[in-house]
Amino acid sequence: MEIAGEKIYPIGLGTWHMGDDLVKRTAELAALQTGLKQASSTVKIAIDTAEMYGDGNSEELVGKALQSVSRENVYLISKVYPWNATKEKLPQSLAASLKRLKTDYLDLYLLHWPGEVPLAETVTALEDAKKSGLIKNWGVSNFDVSDMQELWQLPAGKNCAANEVLYNLGSRGIEFDLLPWLNKQQVPLIAYSPIAQGDSLGNQFLQDGGLQEIATRHGVSIFQLLLAWAIRDEKTLAIPQSSNKDHVLTNLAAAKIQLTKKEWQKIAARYLAPTKKQPLAVL
Repeated sequence: MEIAGEKIYPIGLGTWHMGDDLVKRTAELAALQTGLKQASSTVKIAIDTAEMYGDGNSEELVGKALQSVSRENVYLISKVYPWNATKEKLPQSLAASLKRLKTDYLDLYLLHWPGEVPLAETVTALEDAKKSGLIKNWGVSNFDVSDMQELWQLPAGKNCAANEVLYNLGSRGIEFDLLPWLNKQQVPLIAYSPIAQGDSLGNQFLQDGGLQEIATRHGVSIFQLLLAWAIRDEKTLAIPQSSNKDHVLTNLAAAKIQLTKKEWQKIAARYLAPTKKQPLAVL
């Protein structure tokens, strides 16, 4: 898939909840390094973090992982708190993130969710950061259709390079209106929690015999099947989180799964698309 002309592997690395526990840090670092080492000069591996995640702990962990690979092969995404998205505070937040990440630029900088700071002010600050070379592109996260429409009315609003929202087989609400709107405007989707945090969101995927039948036929796990489903339109970047290096490799391998049209239809019939507007799901 592509974001702002950059070719990116459709499955990347999420880092929410990573970097907080010192006992887990060695395994977490190894997992991120394993994933990033799969990148190449032709197709980048994305890694997604935020100043919110552990109040910077995640960014520090990502910064360490970046030291083991070529920075040019990584598509680095971070996010700014809404209350830090002013003309005065955004440059300070960005500088702090870059310091923790041990890099001099971000590939993509996202407004983490809509806040009280006027969107026009935030876009101006993001455009200034882009002109300075500290970020290559900017986007948004947790924006619903009305938020995107407001953004599109701003002079530089259409420079938005992506929208990151919750999306998985058990949470298809965006397919009614937001996803069609993004597709029409050619705005890529970044799907967080693409495997619904395992079965923790109550979807019970592992107990679904129909999914297991399809997964077994292709020699993959149900979670790999969920990832393949999330990126099926080739316009979506999925960012599953894993602290296990073997799981990271199996996550990345899910991008190579090819299902038949009948199999896609069978999955869709078991987890129905929305038939009316739903509130934007968030975690």
